[in-house]
Amino acid sequence: MPQSPVRYSPSVEMREVDEFETNRKLVETLRNISEITYEDSGHALRSVHAKGHGLLNVELEIVEGLPQVLAQGLFARAGRYPAVMRFSTIPGDILADSVSVPRGLAIKVMNVAGDRLEGSENDTTQDFLLVNGPAFAAPTAKAFLGNLALLAKTTDKAEGLKKVLSATLRGLETVMVAAGHESGTLKALGGHPETNILGETFYSQAPIRYGDYLAKVAVAPVSKELTALTQAALNVNGKPNGLRDAVKEFFGKQSGVWELRAQLCTNLETMPIEDSSIPWPEDQSPYVTVGRITAQQQDAWSDANVKSIDDAMSFSPWHGIRAHQPLGSIMRVRKASYEMSAGFRGERNGCPMVEPTRI
Repeated sequence: MPQSPVRYSPSVEMREVDEFETNRKLVETLRNISEITYEDSGHALRSVHAKGHGLLNVELEIVEGLPQVLAQGLFARAGRYPAVMRFSTIPGDILADSVSVPRGLAIKVMNVAGDRLEGSENDTTQDFLLVNGPAFAAPTAKAFLGNLALLAKTTDKAEGLKKVLSATLRGLETVMVAAGHESGTLKALGGHPETNILGETFYSQAPIRYGDYLAKVAVAPVSKELTALTQAALNVNGKPNGLRDAVKEFFGKQSGVWELRAQLCTNLETMPIEDSSIPWPEDQSPYVTVGRITAQQQDAWSDANVKSIDDAMSFSPWHGIRAHQPLGSIMRVRKASYEMSAGFRGERNGCPMVEPTRI
């Protein structure tokens, strides 16, 4: 018999003893990355997910007739919302796509009603930030800080060596997969397979409040043109913007549809809130479709969208309503870090960040 979903309570979160200091050091490290890339390029970039590969105007449709446990927050009633999507890769510097690292997807939904999270009281957007793997690379914010401090030292350095290392790691990851053991660490360091980004399924990795309950969310391609690209090889060697070119070519000819799915927490022991490195078992609680995202044929890297989305928007899980409050240490420390990054970009580029109300 399926377990009942765990109800939200503030007690599901437990802060690390030195989380305030971890938060401070994370902001400091990410700002250092931004300062290095700004000094080298003259244009302020995001501290993470600096390189975009596709910018899409889309529509989110909330599924009609959801059961009560899924009809929560943004998903409480059927409706349609304008939204934008930004595909990216995780480093804070701009690298050739042959340095193959995990991919990200940020979604900003507009005109969302509800009590707002601190810092976004005057906005009407709801953001979802996702990566193409079900679990985060580190269990807690403190562990993530240790990883980030090492990676920060390589910012804007030795791209040629990074390409060589990435090719080596891809080979090792291929061997691991053949043996039945995927390695999130190898992928994070540059061993991600050279595949089309549009075939990926993306996950929040860390949990959010889901109205009265707790959940992780995912976005998966469902239209046949997109699912045909799952695990589809894409040669980007000699093509520094090969991923972007592929996204632009696809949406220059056709549309695409994804499902937005929610996975409810049903057991706090096997589905922890504070350890984001543990995937929640799908045999205990499967992902269930709560919305559909449609992108019509369009220019996926237009000058207008580069200006309005890539430059003038910031994405954060803390842009949203209280019904979808980010949970766990990884999520908590993102608030200050993302605010710093957005402020740095706005100040240096002379382009204040905006929260849109329409496409």
